[in-house]
Amino acid sequence: MSTPDDIEALRQMRPRHILFLCVQNSARSQMAEGIARHLAPPGVKISSAGSQPAFVRPQAVQALAEIGIDISGQSSKAVADLDTSTVDAVITLCAEEVCPVFARPVAKFHWGLPDPAQAMGDKQQAFAEVRNELKQRLEKLFSRP
Repeated sequence: MSTPDDIEALRQMRPRHILFLCVQNSARSQMAEGIARHLAPPGVKISSAGSQPAFVRPQAVQALAEIGIDISGQSSKAVADLDTSTVDAVITLCAEEVCPVFARPVAKFHWGLPDPAQAMGDKQQAFAEVRNELKQRLEKLFSRP
C-alpha cells in the first residue's frame, strides 16, 4: 500500500524513468503505465514489465478507454526486454502474489493493489476500481505545486 509519504518521496525525487513492475504485466502495471504516460510531464520516461509476462488484458484496455486513455498498442514485457539502465524509481504493484525483484539499486516503492483479473464477480468493476486508485495516486505524483 502506498502512503502519502511514498508519493511525496517520489515527487521530491523527480524521477526521470519510472518502472511499474508486477508478475504478468497484464493489468495493474499496464494501467499504471498508461495513466502515468498520460499525466507525466515531458521528459519523464514510463515503463512497465513483469517477471512472467503474459498479455495485456482486454479489461485493462477497456478500463482506460473509459477515461480517454488508449493502451491498445501496449504489450506485455519482461524486465529483460527493457533498457533499465536509466530507471531511477520502481513501483511494484503486487498484492497477493510474490512481487518481482528489481536488482539494481534504485528507489523502490510498493503500491500493493489487488489483481483485478483474479476478482470474483464483476471483473470490469474490479478493473475500474484499480484504475481509479492508480489514477488518484498518479495525479498526486504528477500534480504541479
